[in-house]
Amino acid sequence: MAEESVAAEAAFEESLAPSLANEPLAPLRDHVREILLHALGEVMDAEVAALCGAGYNERTPERTNSRNGYRERTWDTRVGSLLLPIPKLRQGAYLPSFLEPRRRVEKALWGVVMEAYIQGVSTRSVDELVQALGVSGISKSEVSRICQEIDQKVKEFLSRPLEGDFPYVWLDATYVKVRQGGRIVDRAVVVAIGLSDTGRREVLGLSIGHAETESFWSAFARSLLDRGLRGVQLVVSDDHAGLRKAIKRCMGTSWQRCRVHFMRNLLAHCRKEQKGFVKALVATAFQQPDAQAAAKQWDAVREQLEKVAPDVARLMQEAKEDVLAHMHQPQRLWPLLASTNGLERLNAEIKRRTNVVQIFPNDQAVIRLVGAVLMEQHDEWQVARKQVSQTAMGQPSVQDDALLAR
Repeated sequence: MAEESVAAEAAFEESLAPSLANEPLAPLRDHVREILLHALGEVMDAEVAALCGAGYNERTPERTNSRNGYRERTWDTRVGSLLLPIPKLRQGAYLPSFLEPRRRVEKALWGVVMEAYIQGVSTRSVDELVQALGVSGISKSEVSRICQEIDQKVKEFLSRPLEGDFPYVWLDATYVKVRQGGRIVDRAVVVAIGLSDTGRREVLGLSIGHAETESFWSAFARSLLDRGLRGVQLVVSDDHAGLRKAIKRCMGTSWQRCRVHFMRNLLAHCRKEQKGFVKALVATAFQQPDAQAAAKQWDAVREQLEKVAPDVARLMQEAKEDVLAHMHQPQRLWPLLASTNGLERLNAEIKRRTNVVQIFPNDQAVIRLVGAVLMEQHDEWQVARKQVSQTAMGQPSVQDDALLAR
């Protein structure tokens, strides 16, 4: 009989094995919801008892209030949507301590939504994401309201005081589409990054305007100076008339014309069969060991091109001082200072994130997203191991340089 019972037990377990192996995870999630709902119910009962001065169905002289049924409220969490039975009071109102007014999404889920938005995920895709987490869904307007929490952090970041000297500053602009007065217009988003005297890159500022005019660039430059921008020796940017005038008027420092943009403008004045020859010839000036030799080679190349490409020679004559300005700085910084490539890469990341939105409802929405992207990049630069050493900055070597080299 014992053997028969053991055999029957084994057969019963074998019959259950396939069903247990194929059991989906949904029941497990339901059990977690039930456990969490029960725990939250205990918390609410304890809080209501403290407010009333007595427990449920308890009659004591200390009672000051009584219950008056329940009201249901949906709370979206990482384990799914919970329907909370919140007790009502006859006098006054009660809100559980773990909830916030006019908010039905758990803070951790808010963090997921905000991070997805900053990473360039569309509001529709965010809704699909939260549904995959077991939540009933979040509307586009609710995603926008959630993301407004980023505003305060972005505002603090963009208005922070700039500490220390920034010998080198890069300026550039990109454009996004914004809805204004029933029309869709292009808005200029200008970004400034700097290299501090300690060799660290930082995001200095952000501004939005209707166009890259001199007054707009001047206002942006003054805002940087008001926040403490000091010690600027060289500003690197594209060739824009309004920007050049603003740099000269507000900063009074040397200006480096982006070499990459200059070469594009130069080759646009060449015939197709001349471009390769002209590009290689002009590049010889950038390969010289010092500024004096570079200027001499620049003049030699210009004289050689006067007969075959007079427009190119004229442009070289006009841009000589501006394109070679970086060669008066420490030689190890030349590749960094010759162009705005570093800022262009940052602008490409900004465009990747903003292209998901396509059309922004207002300027504040632009500042929210672009500012969050800049905060993210700024933080990465602060913890990056690869920085510019003091020796490359033209300063005496310090102990930190050994750590950077390592």
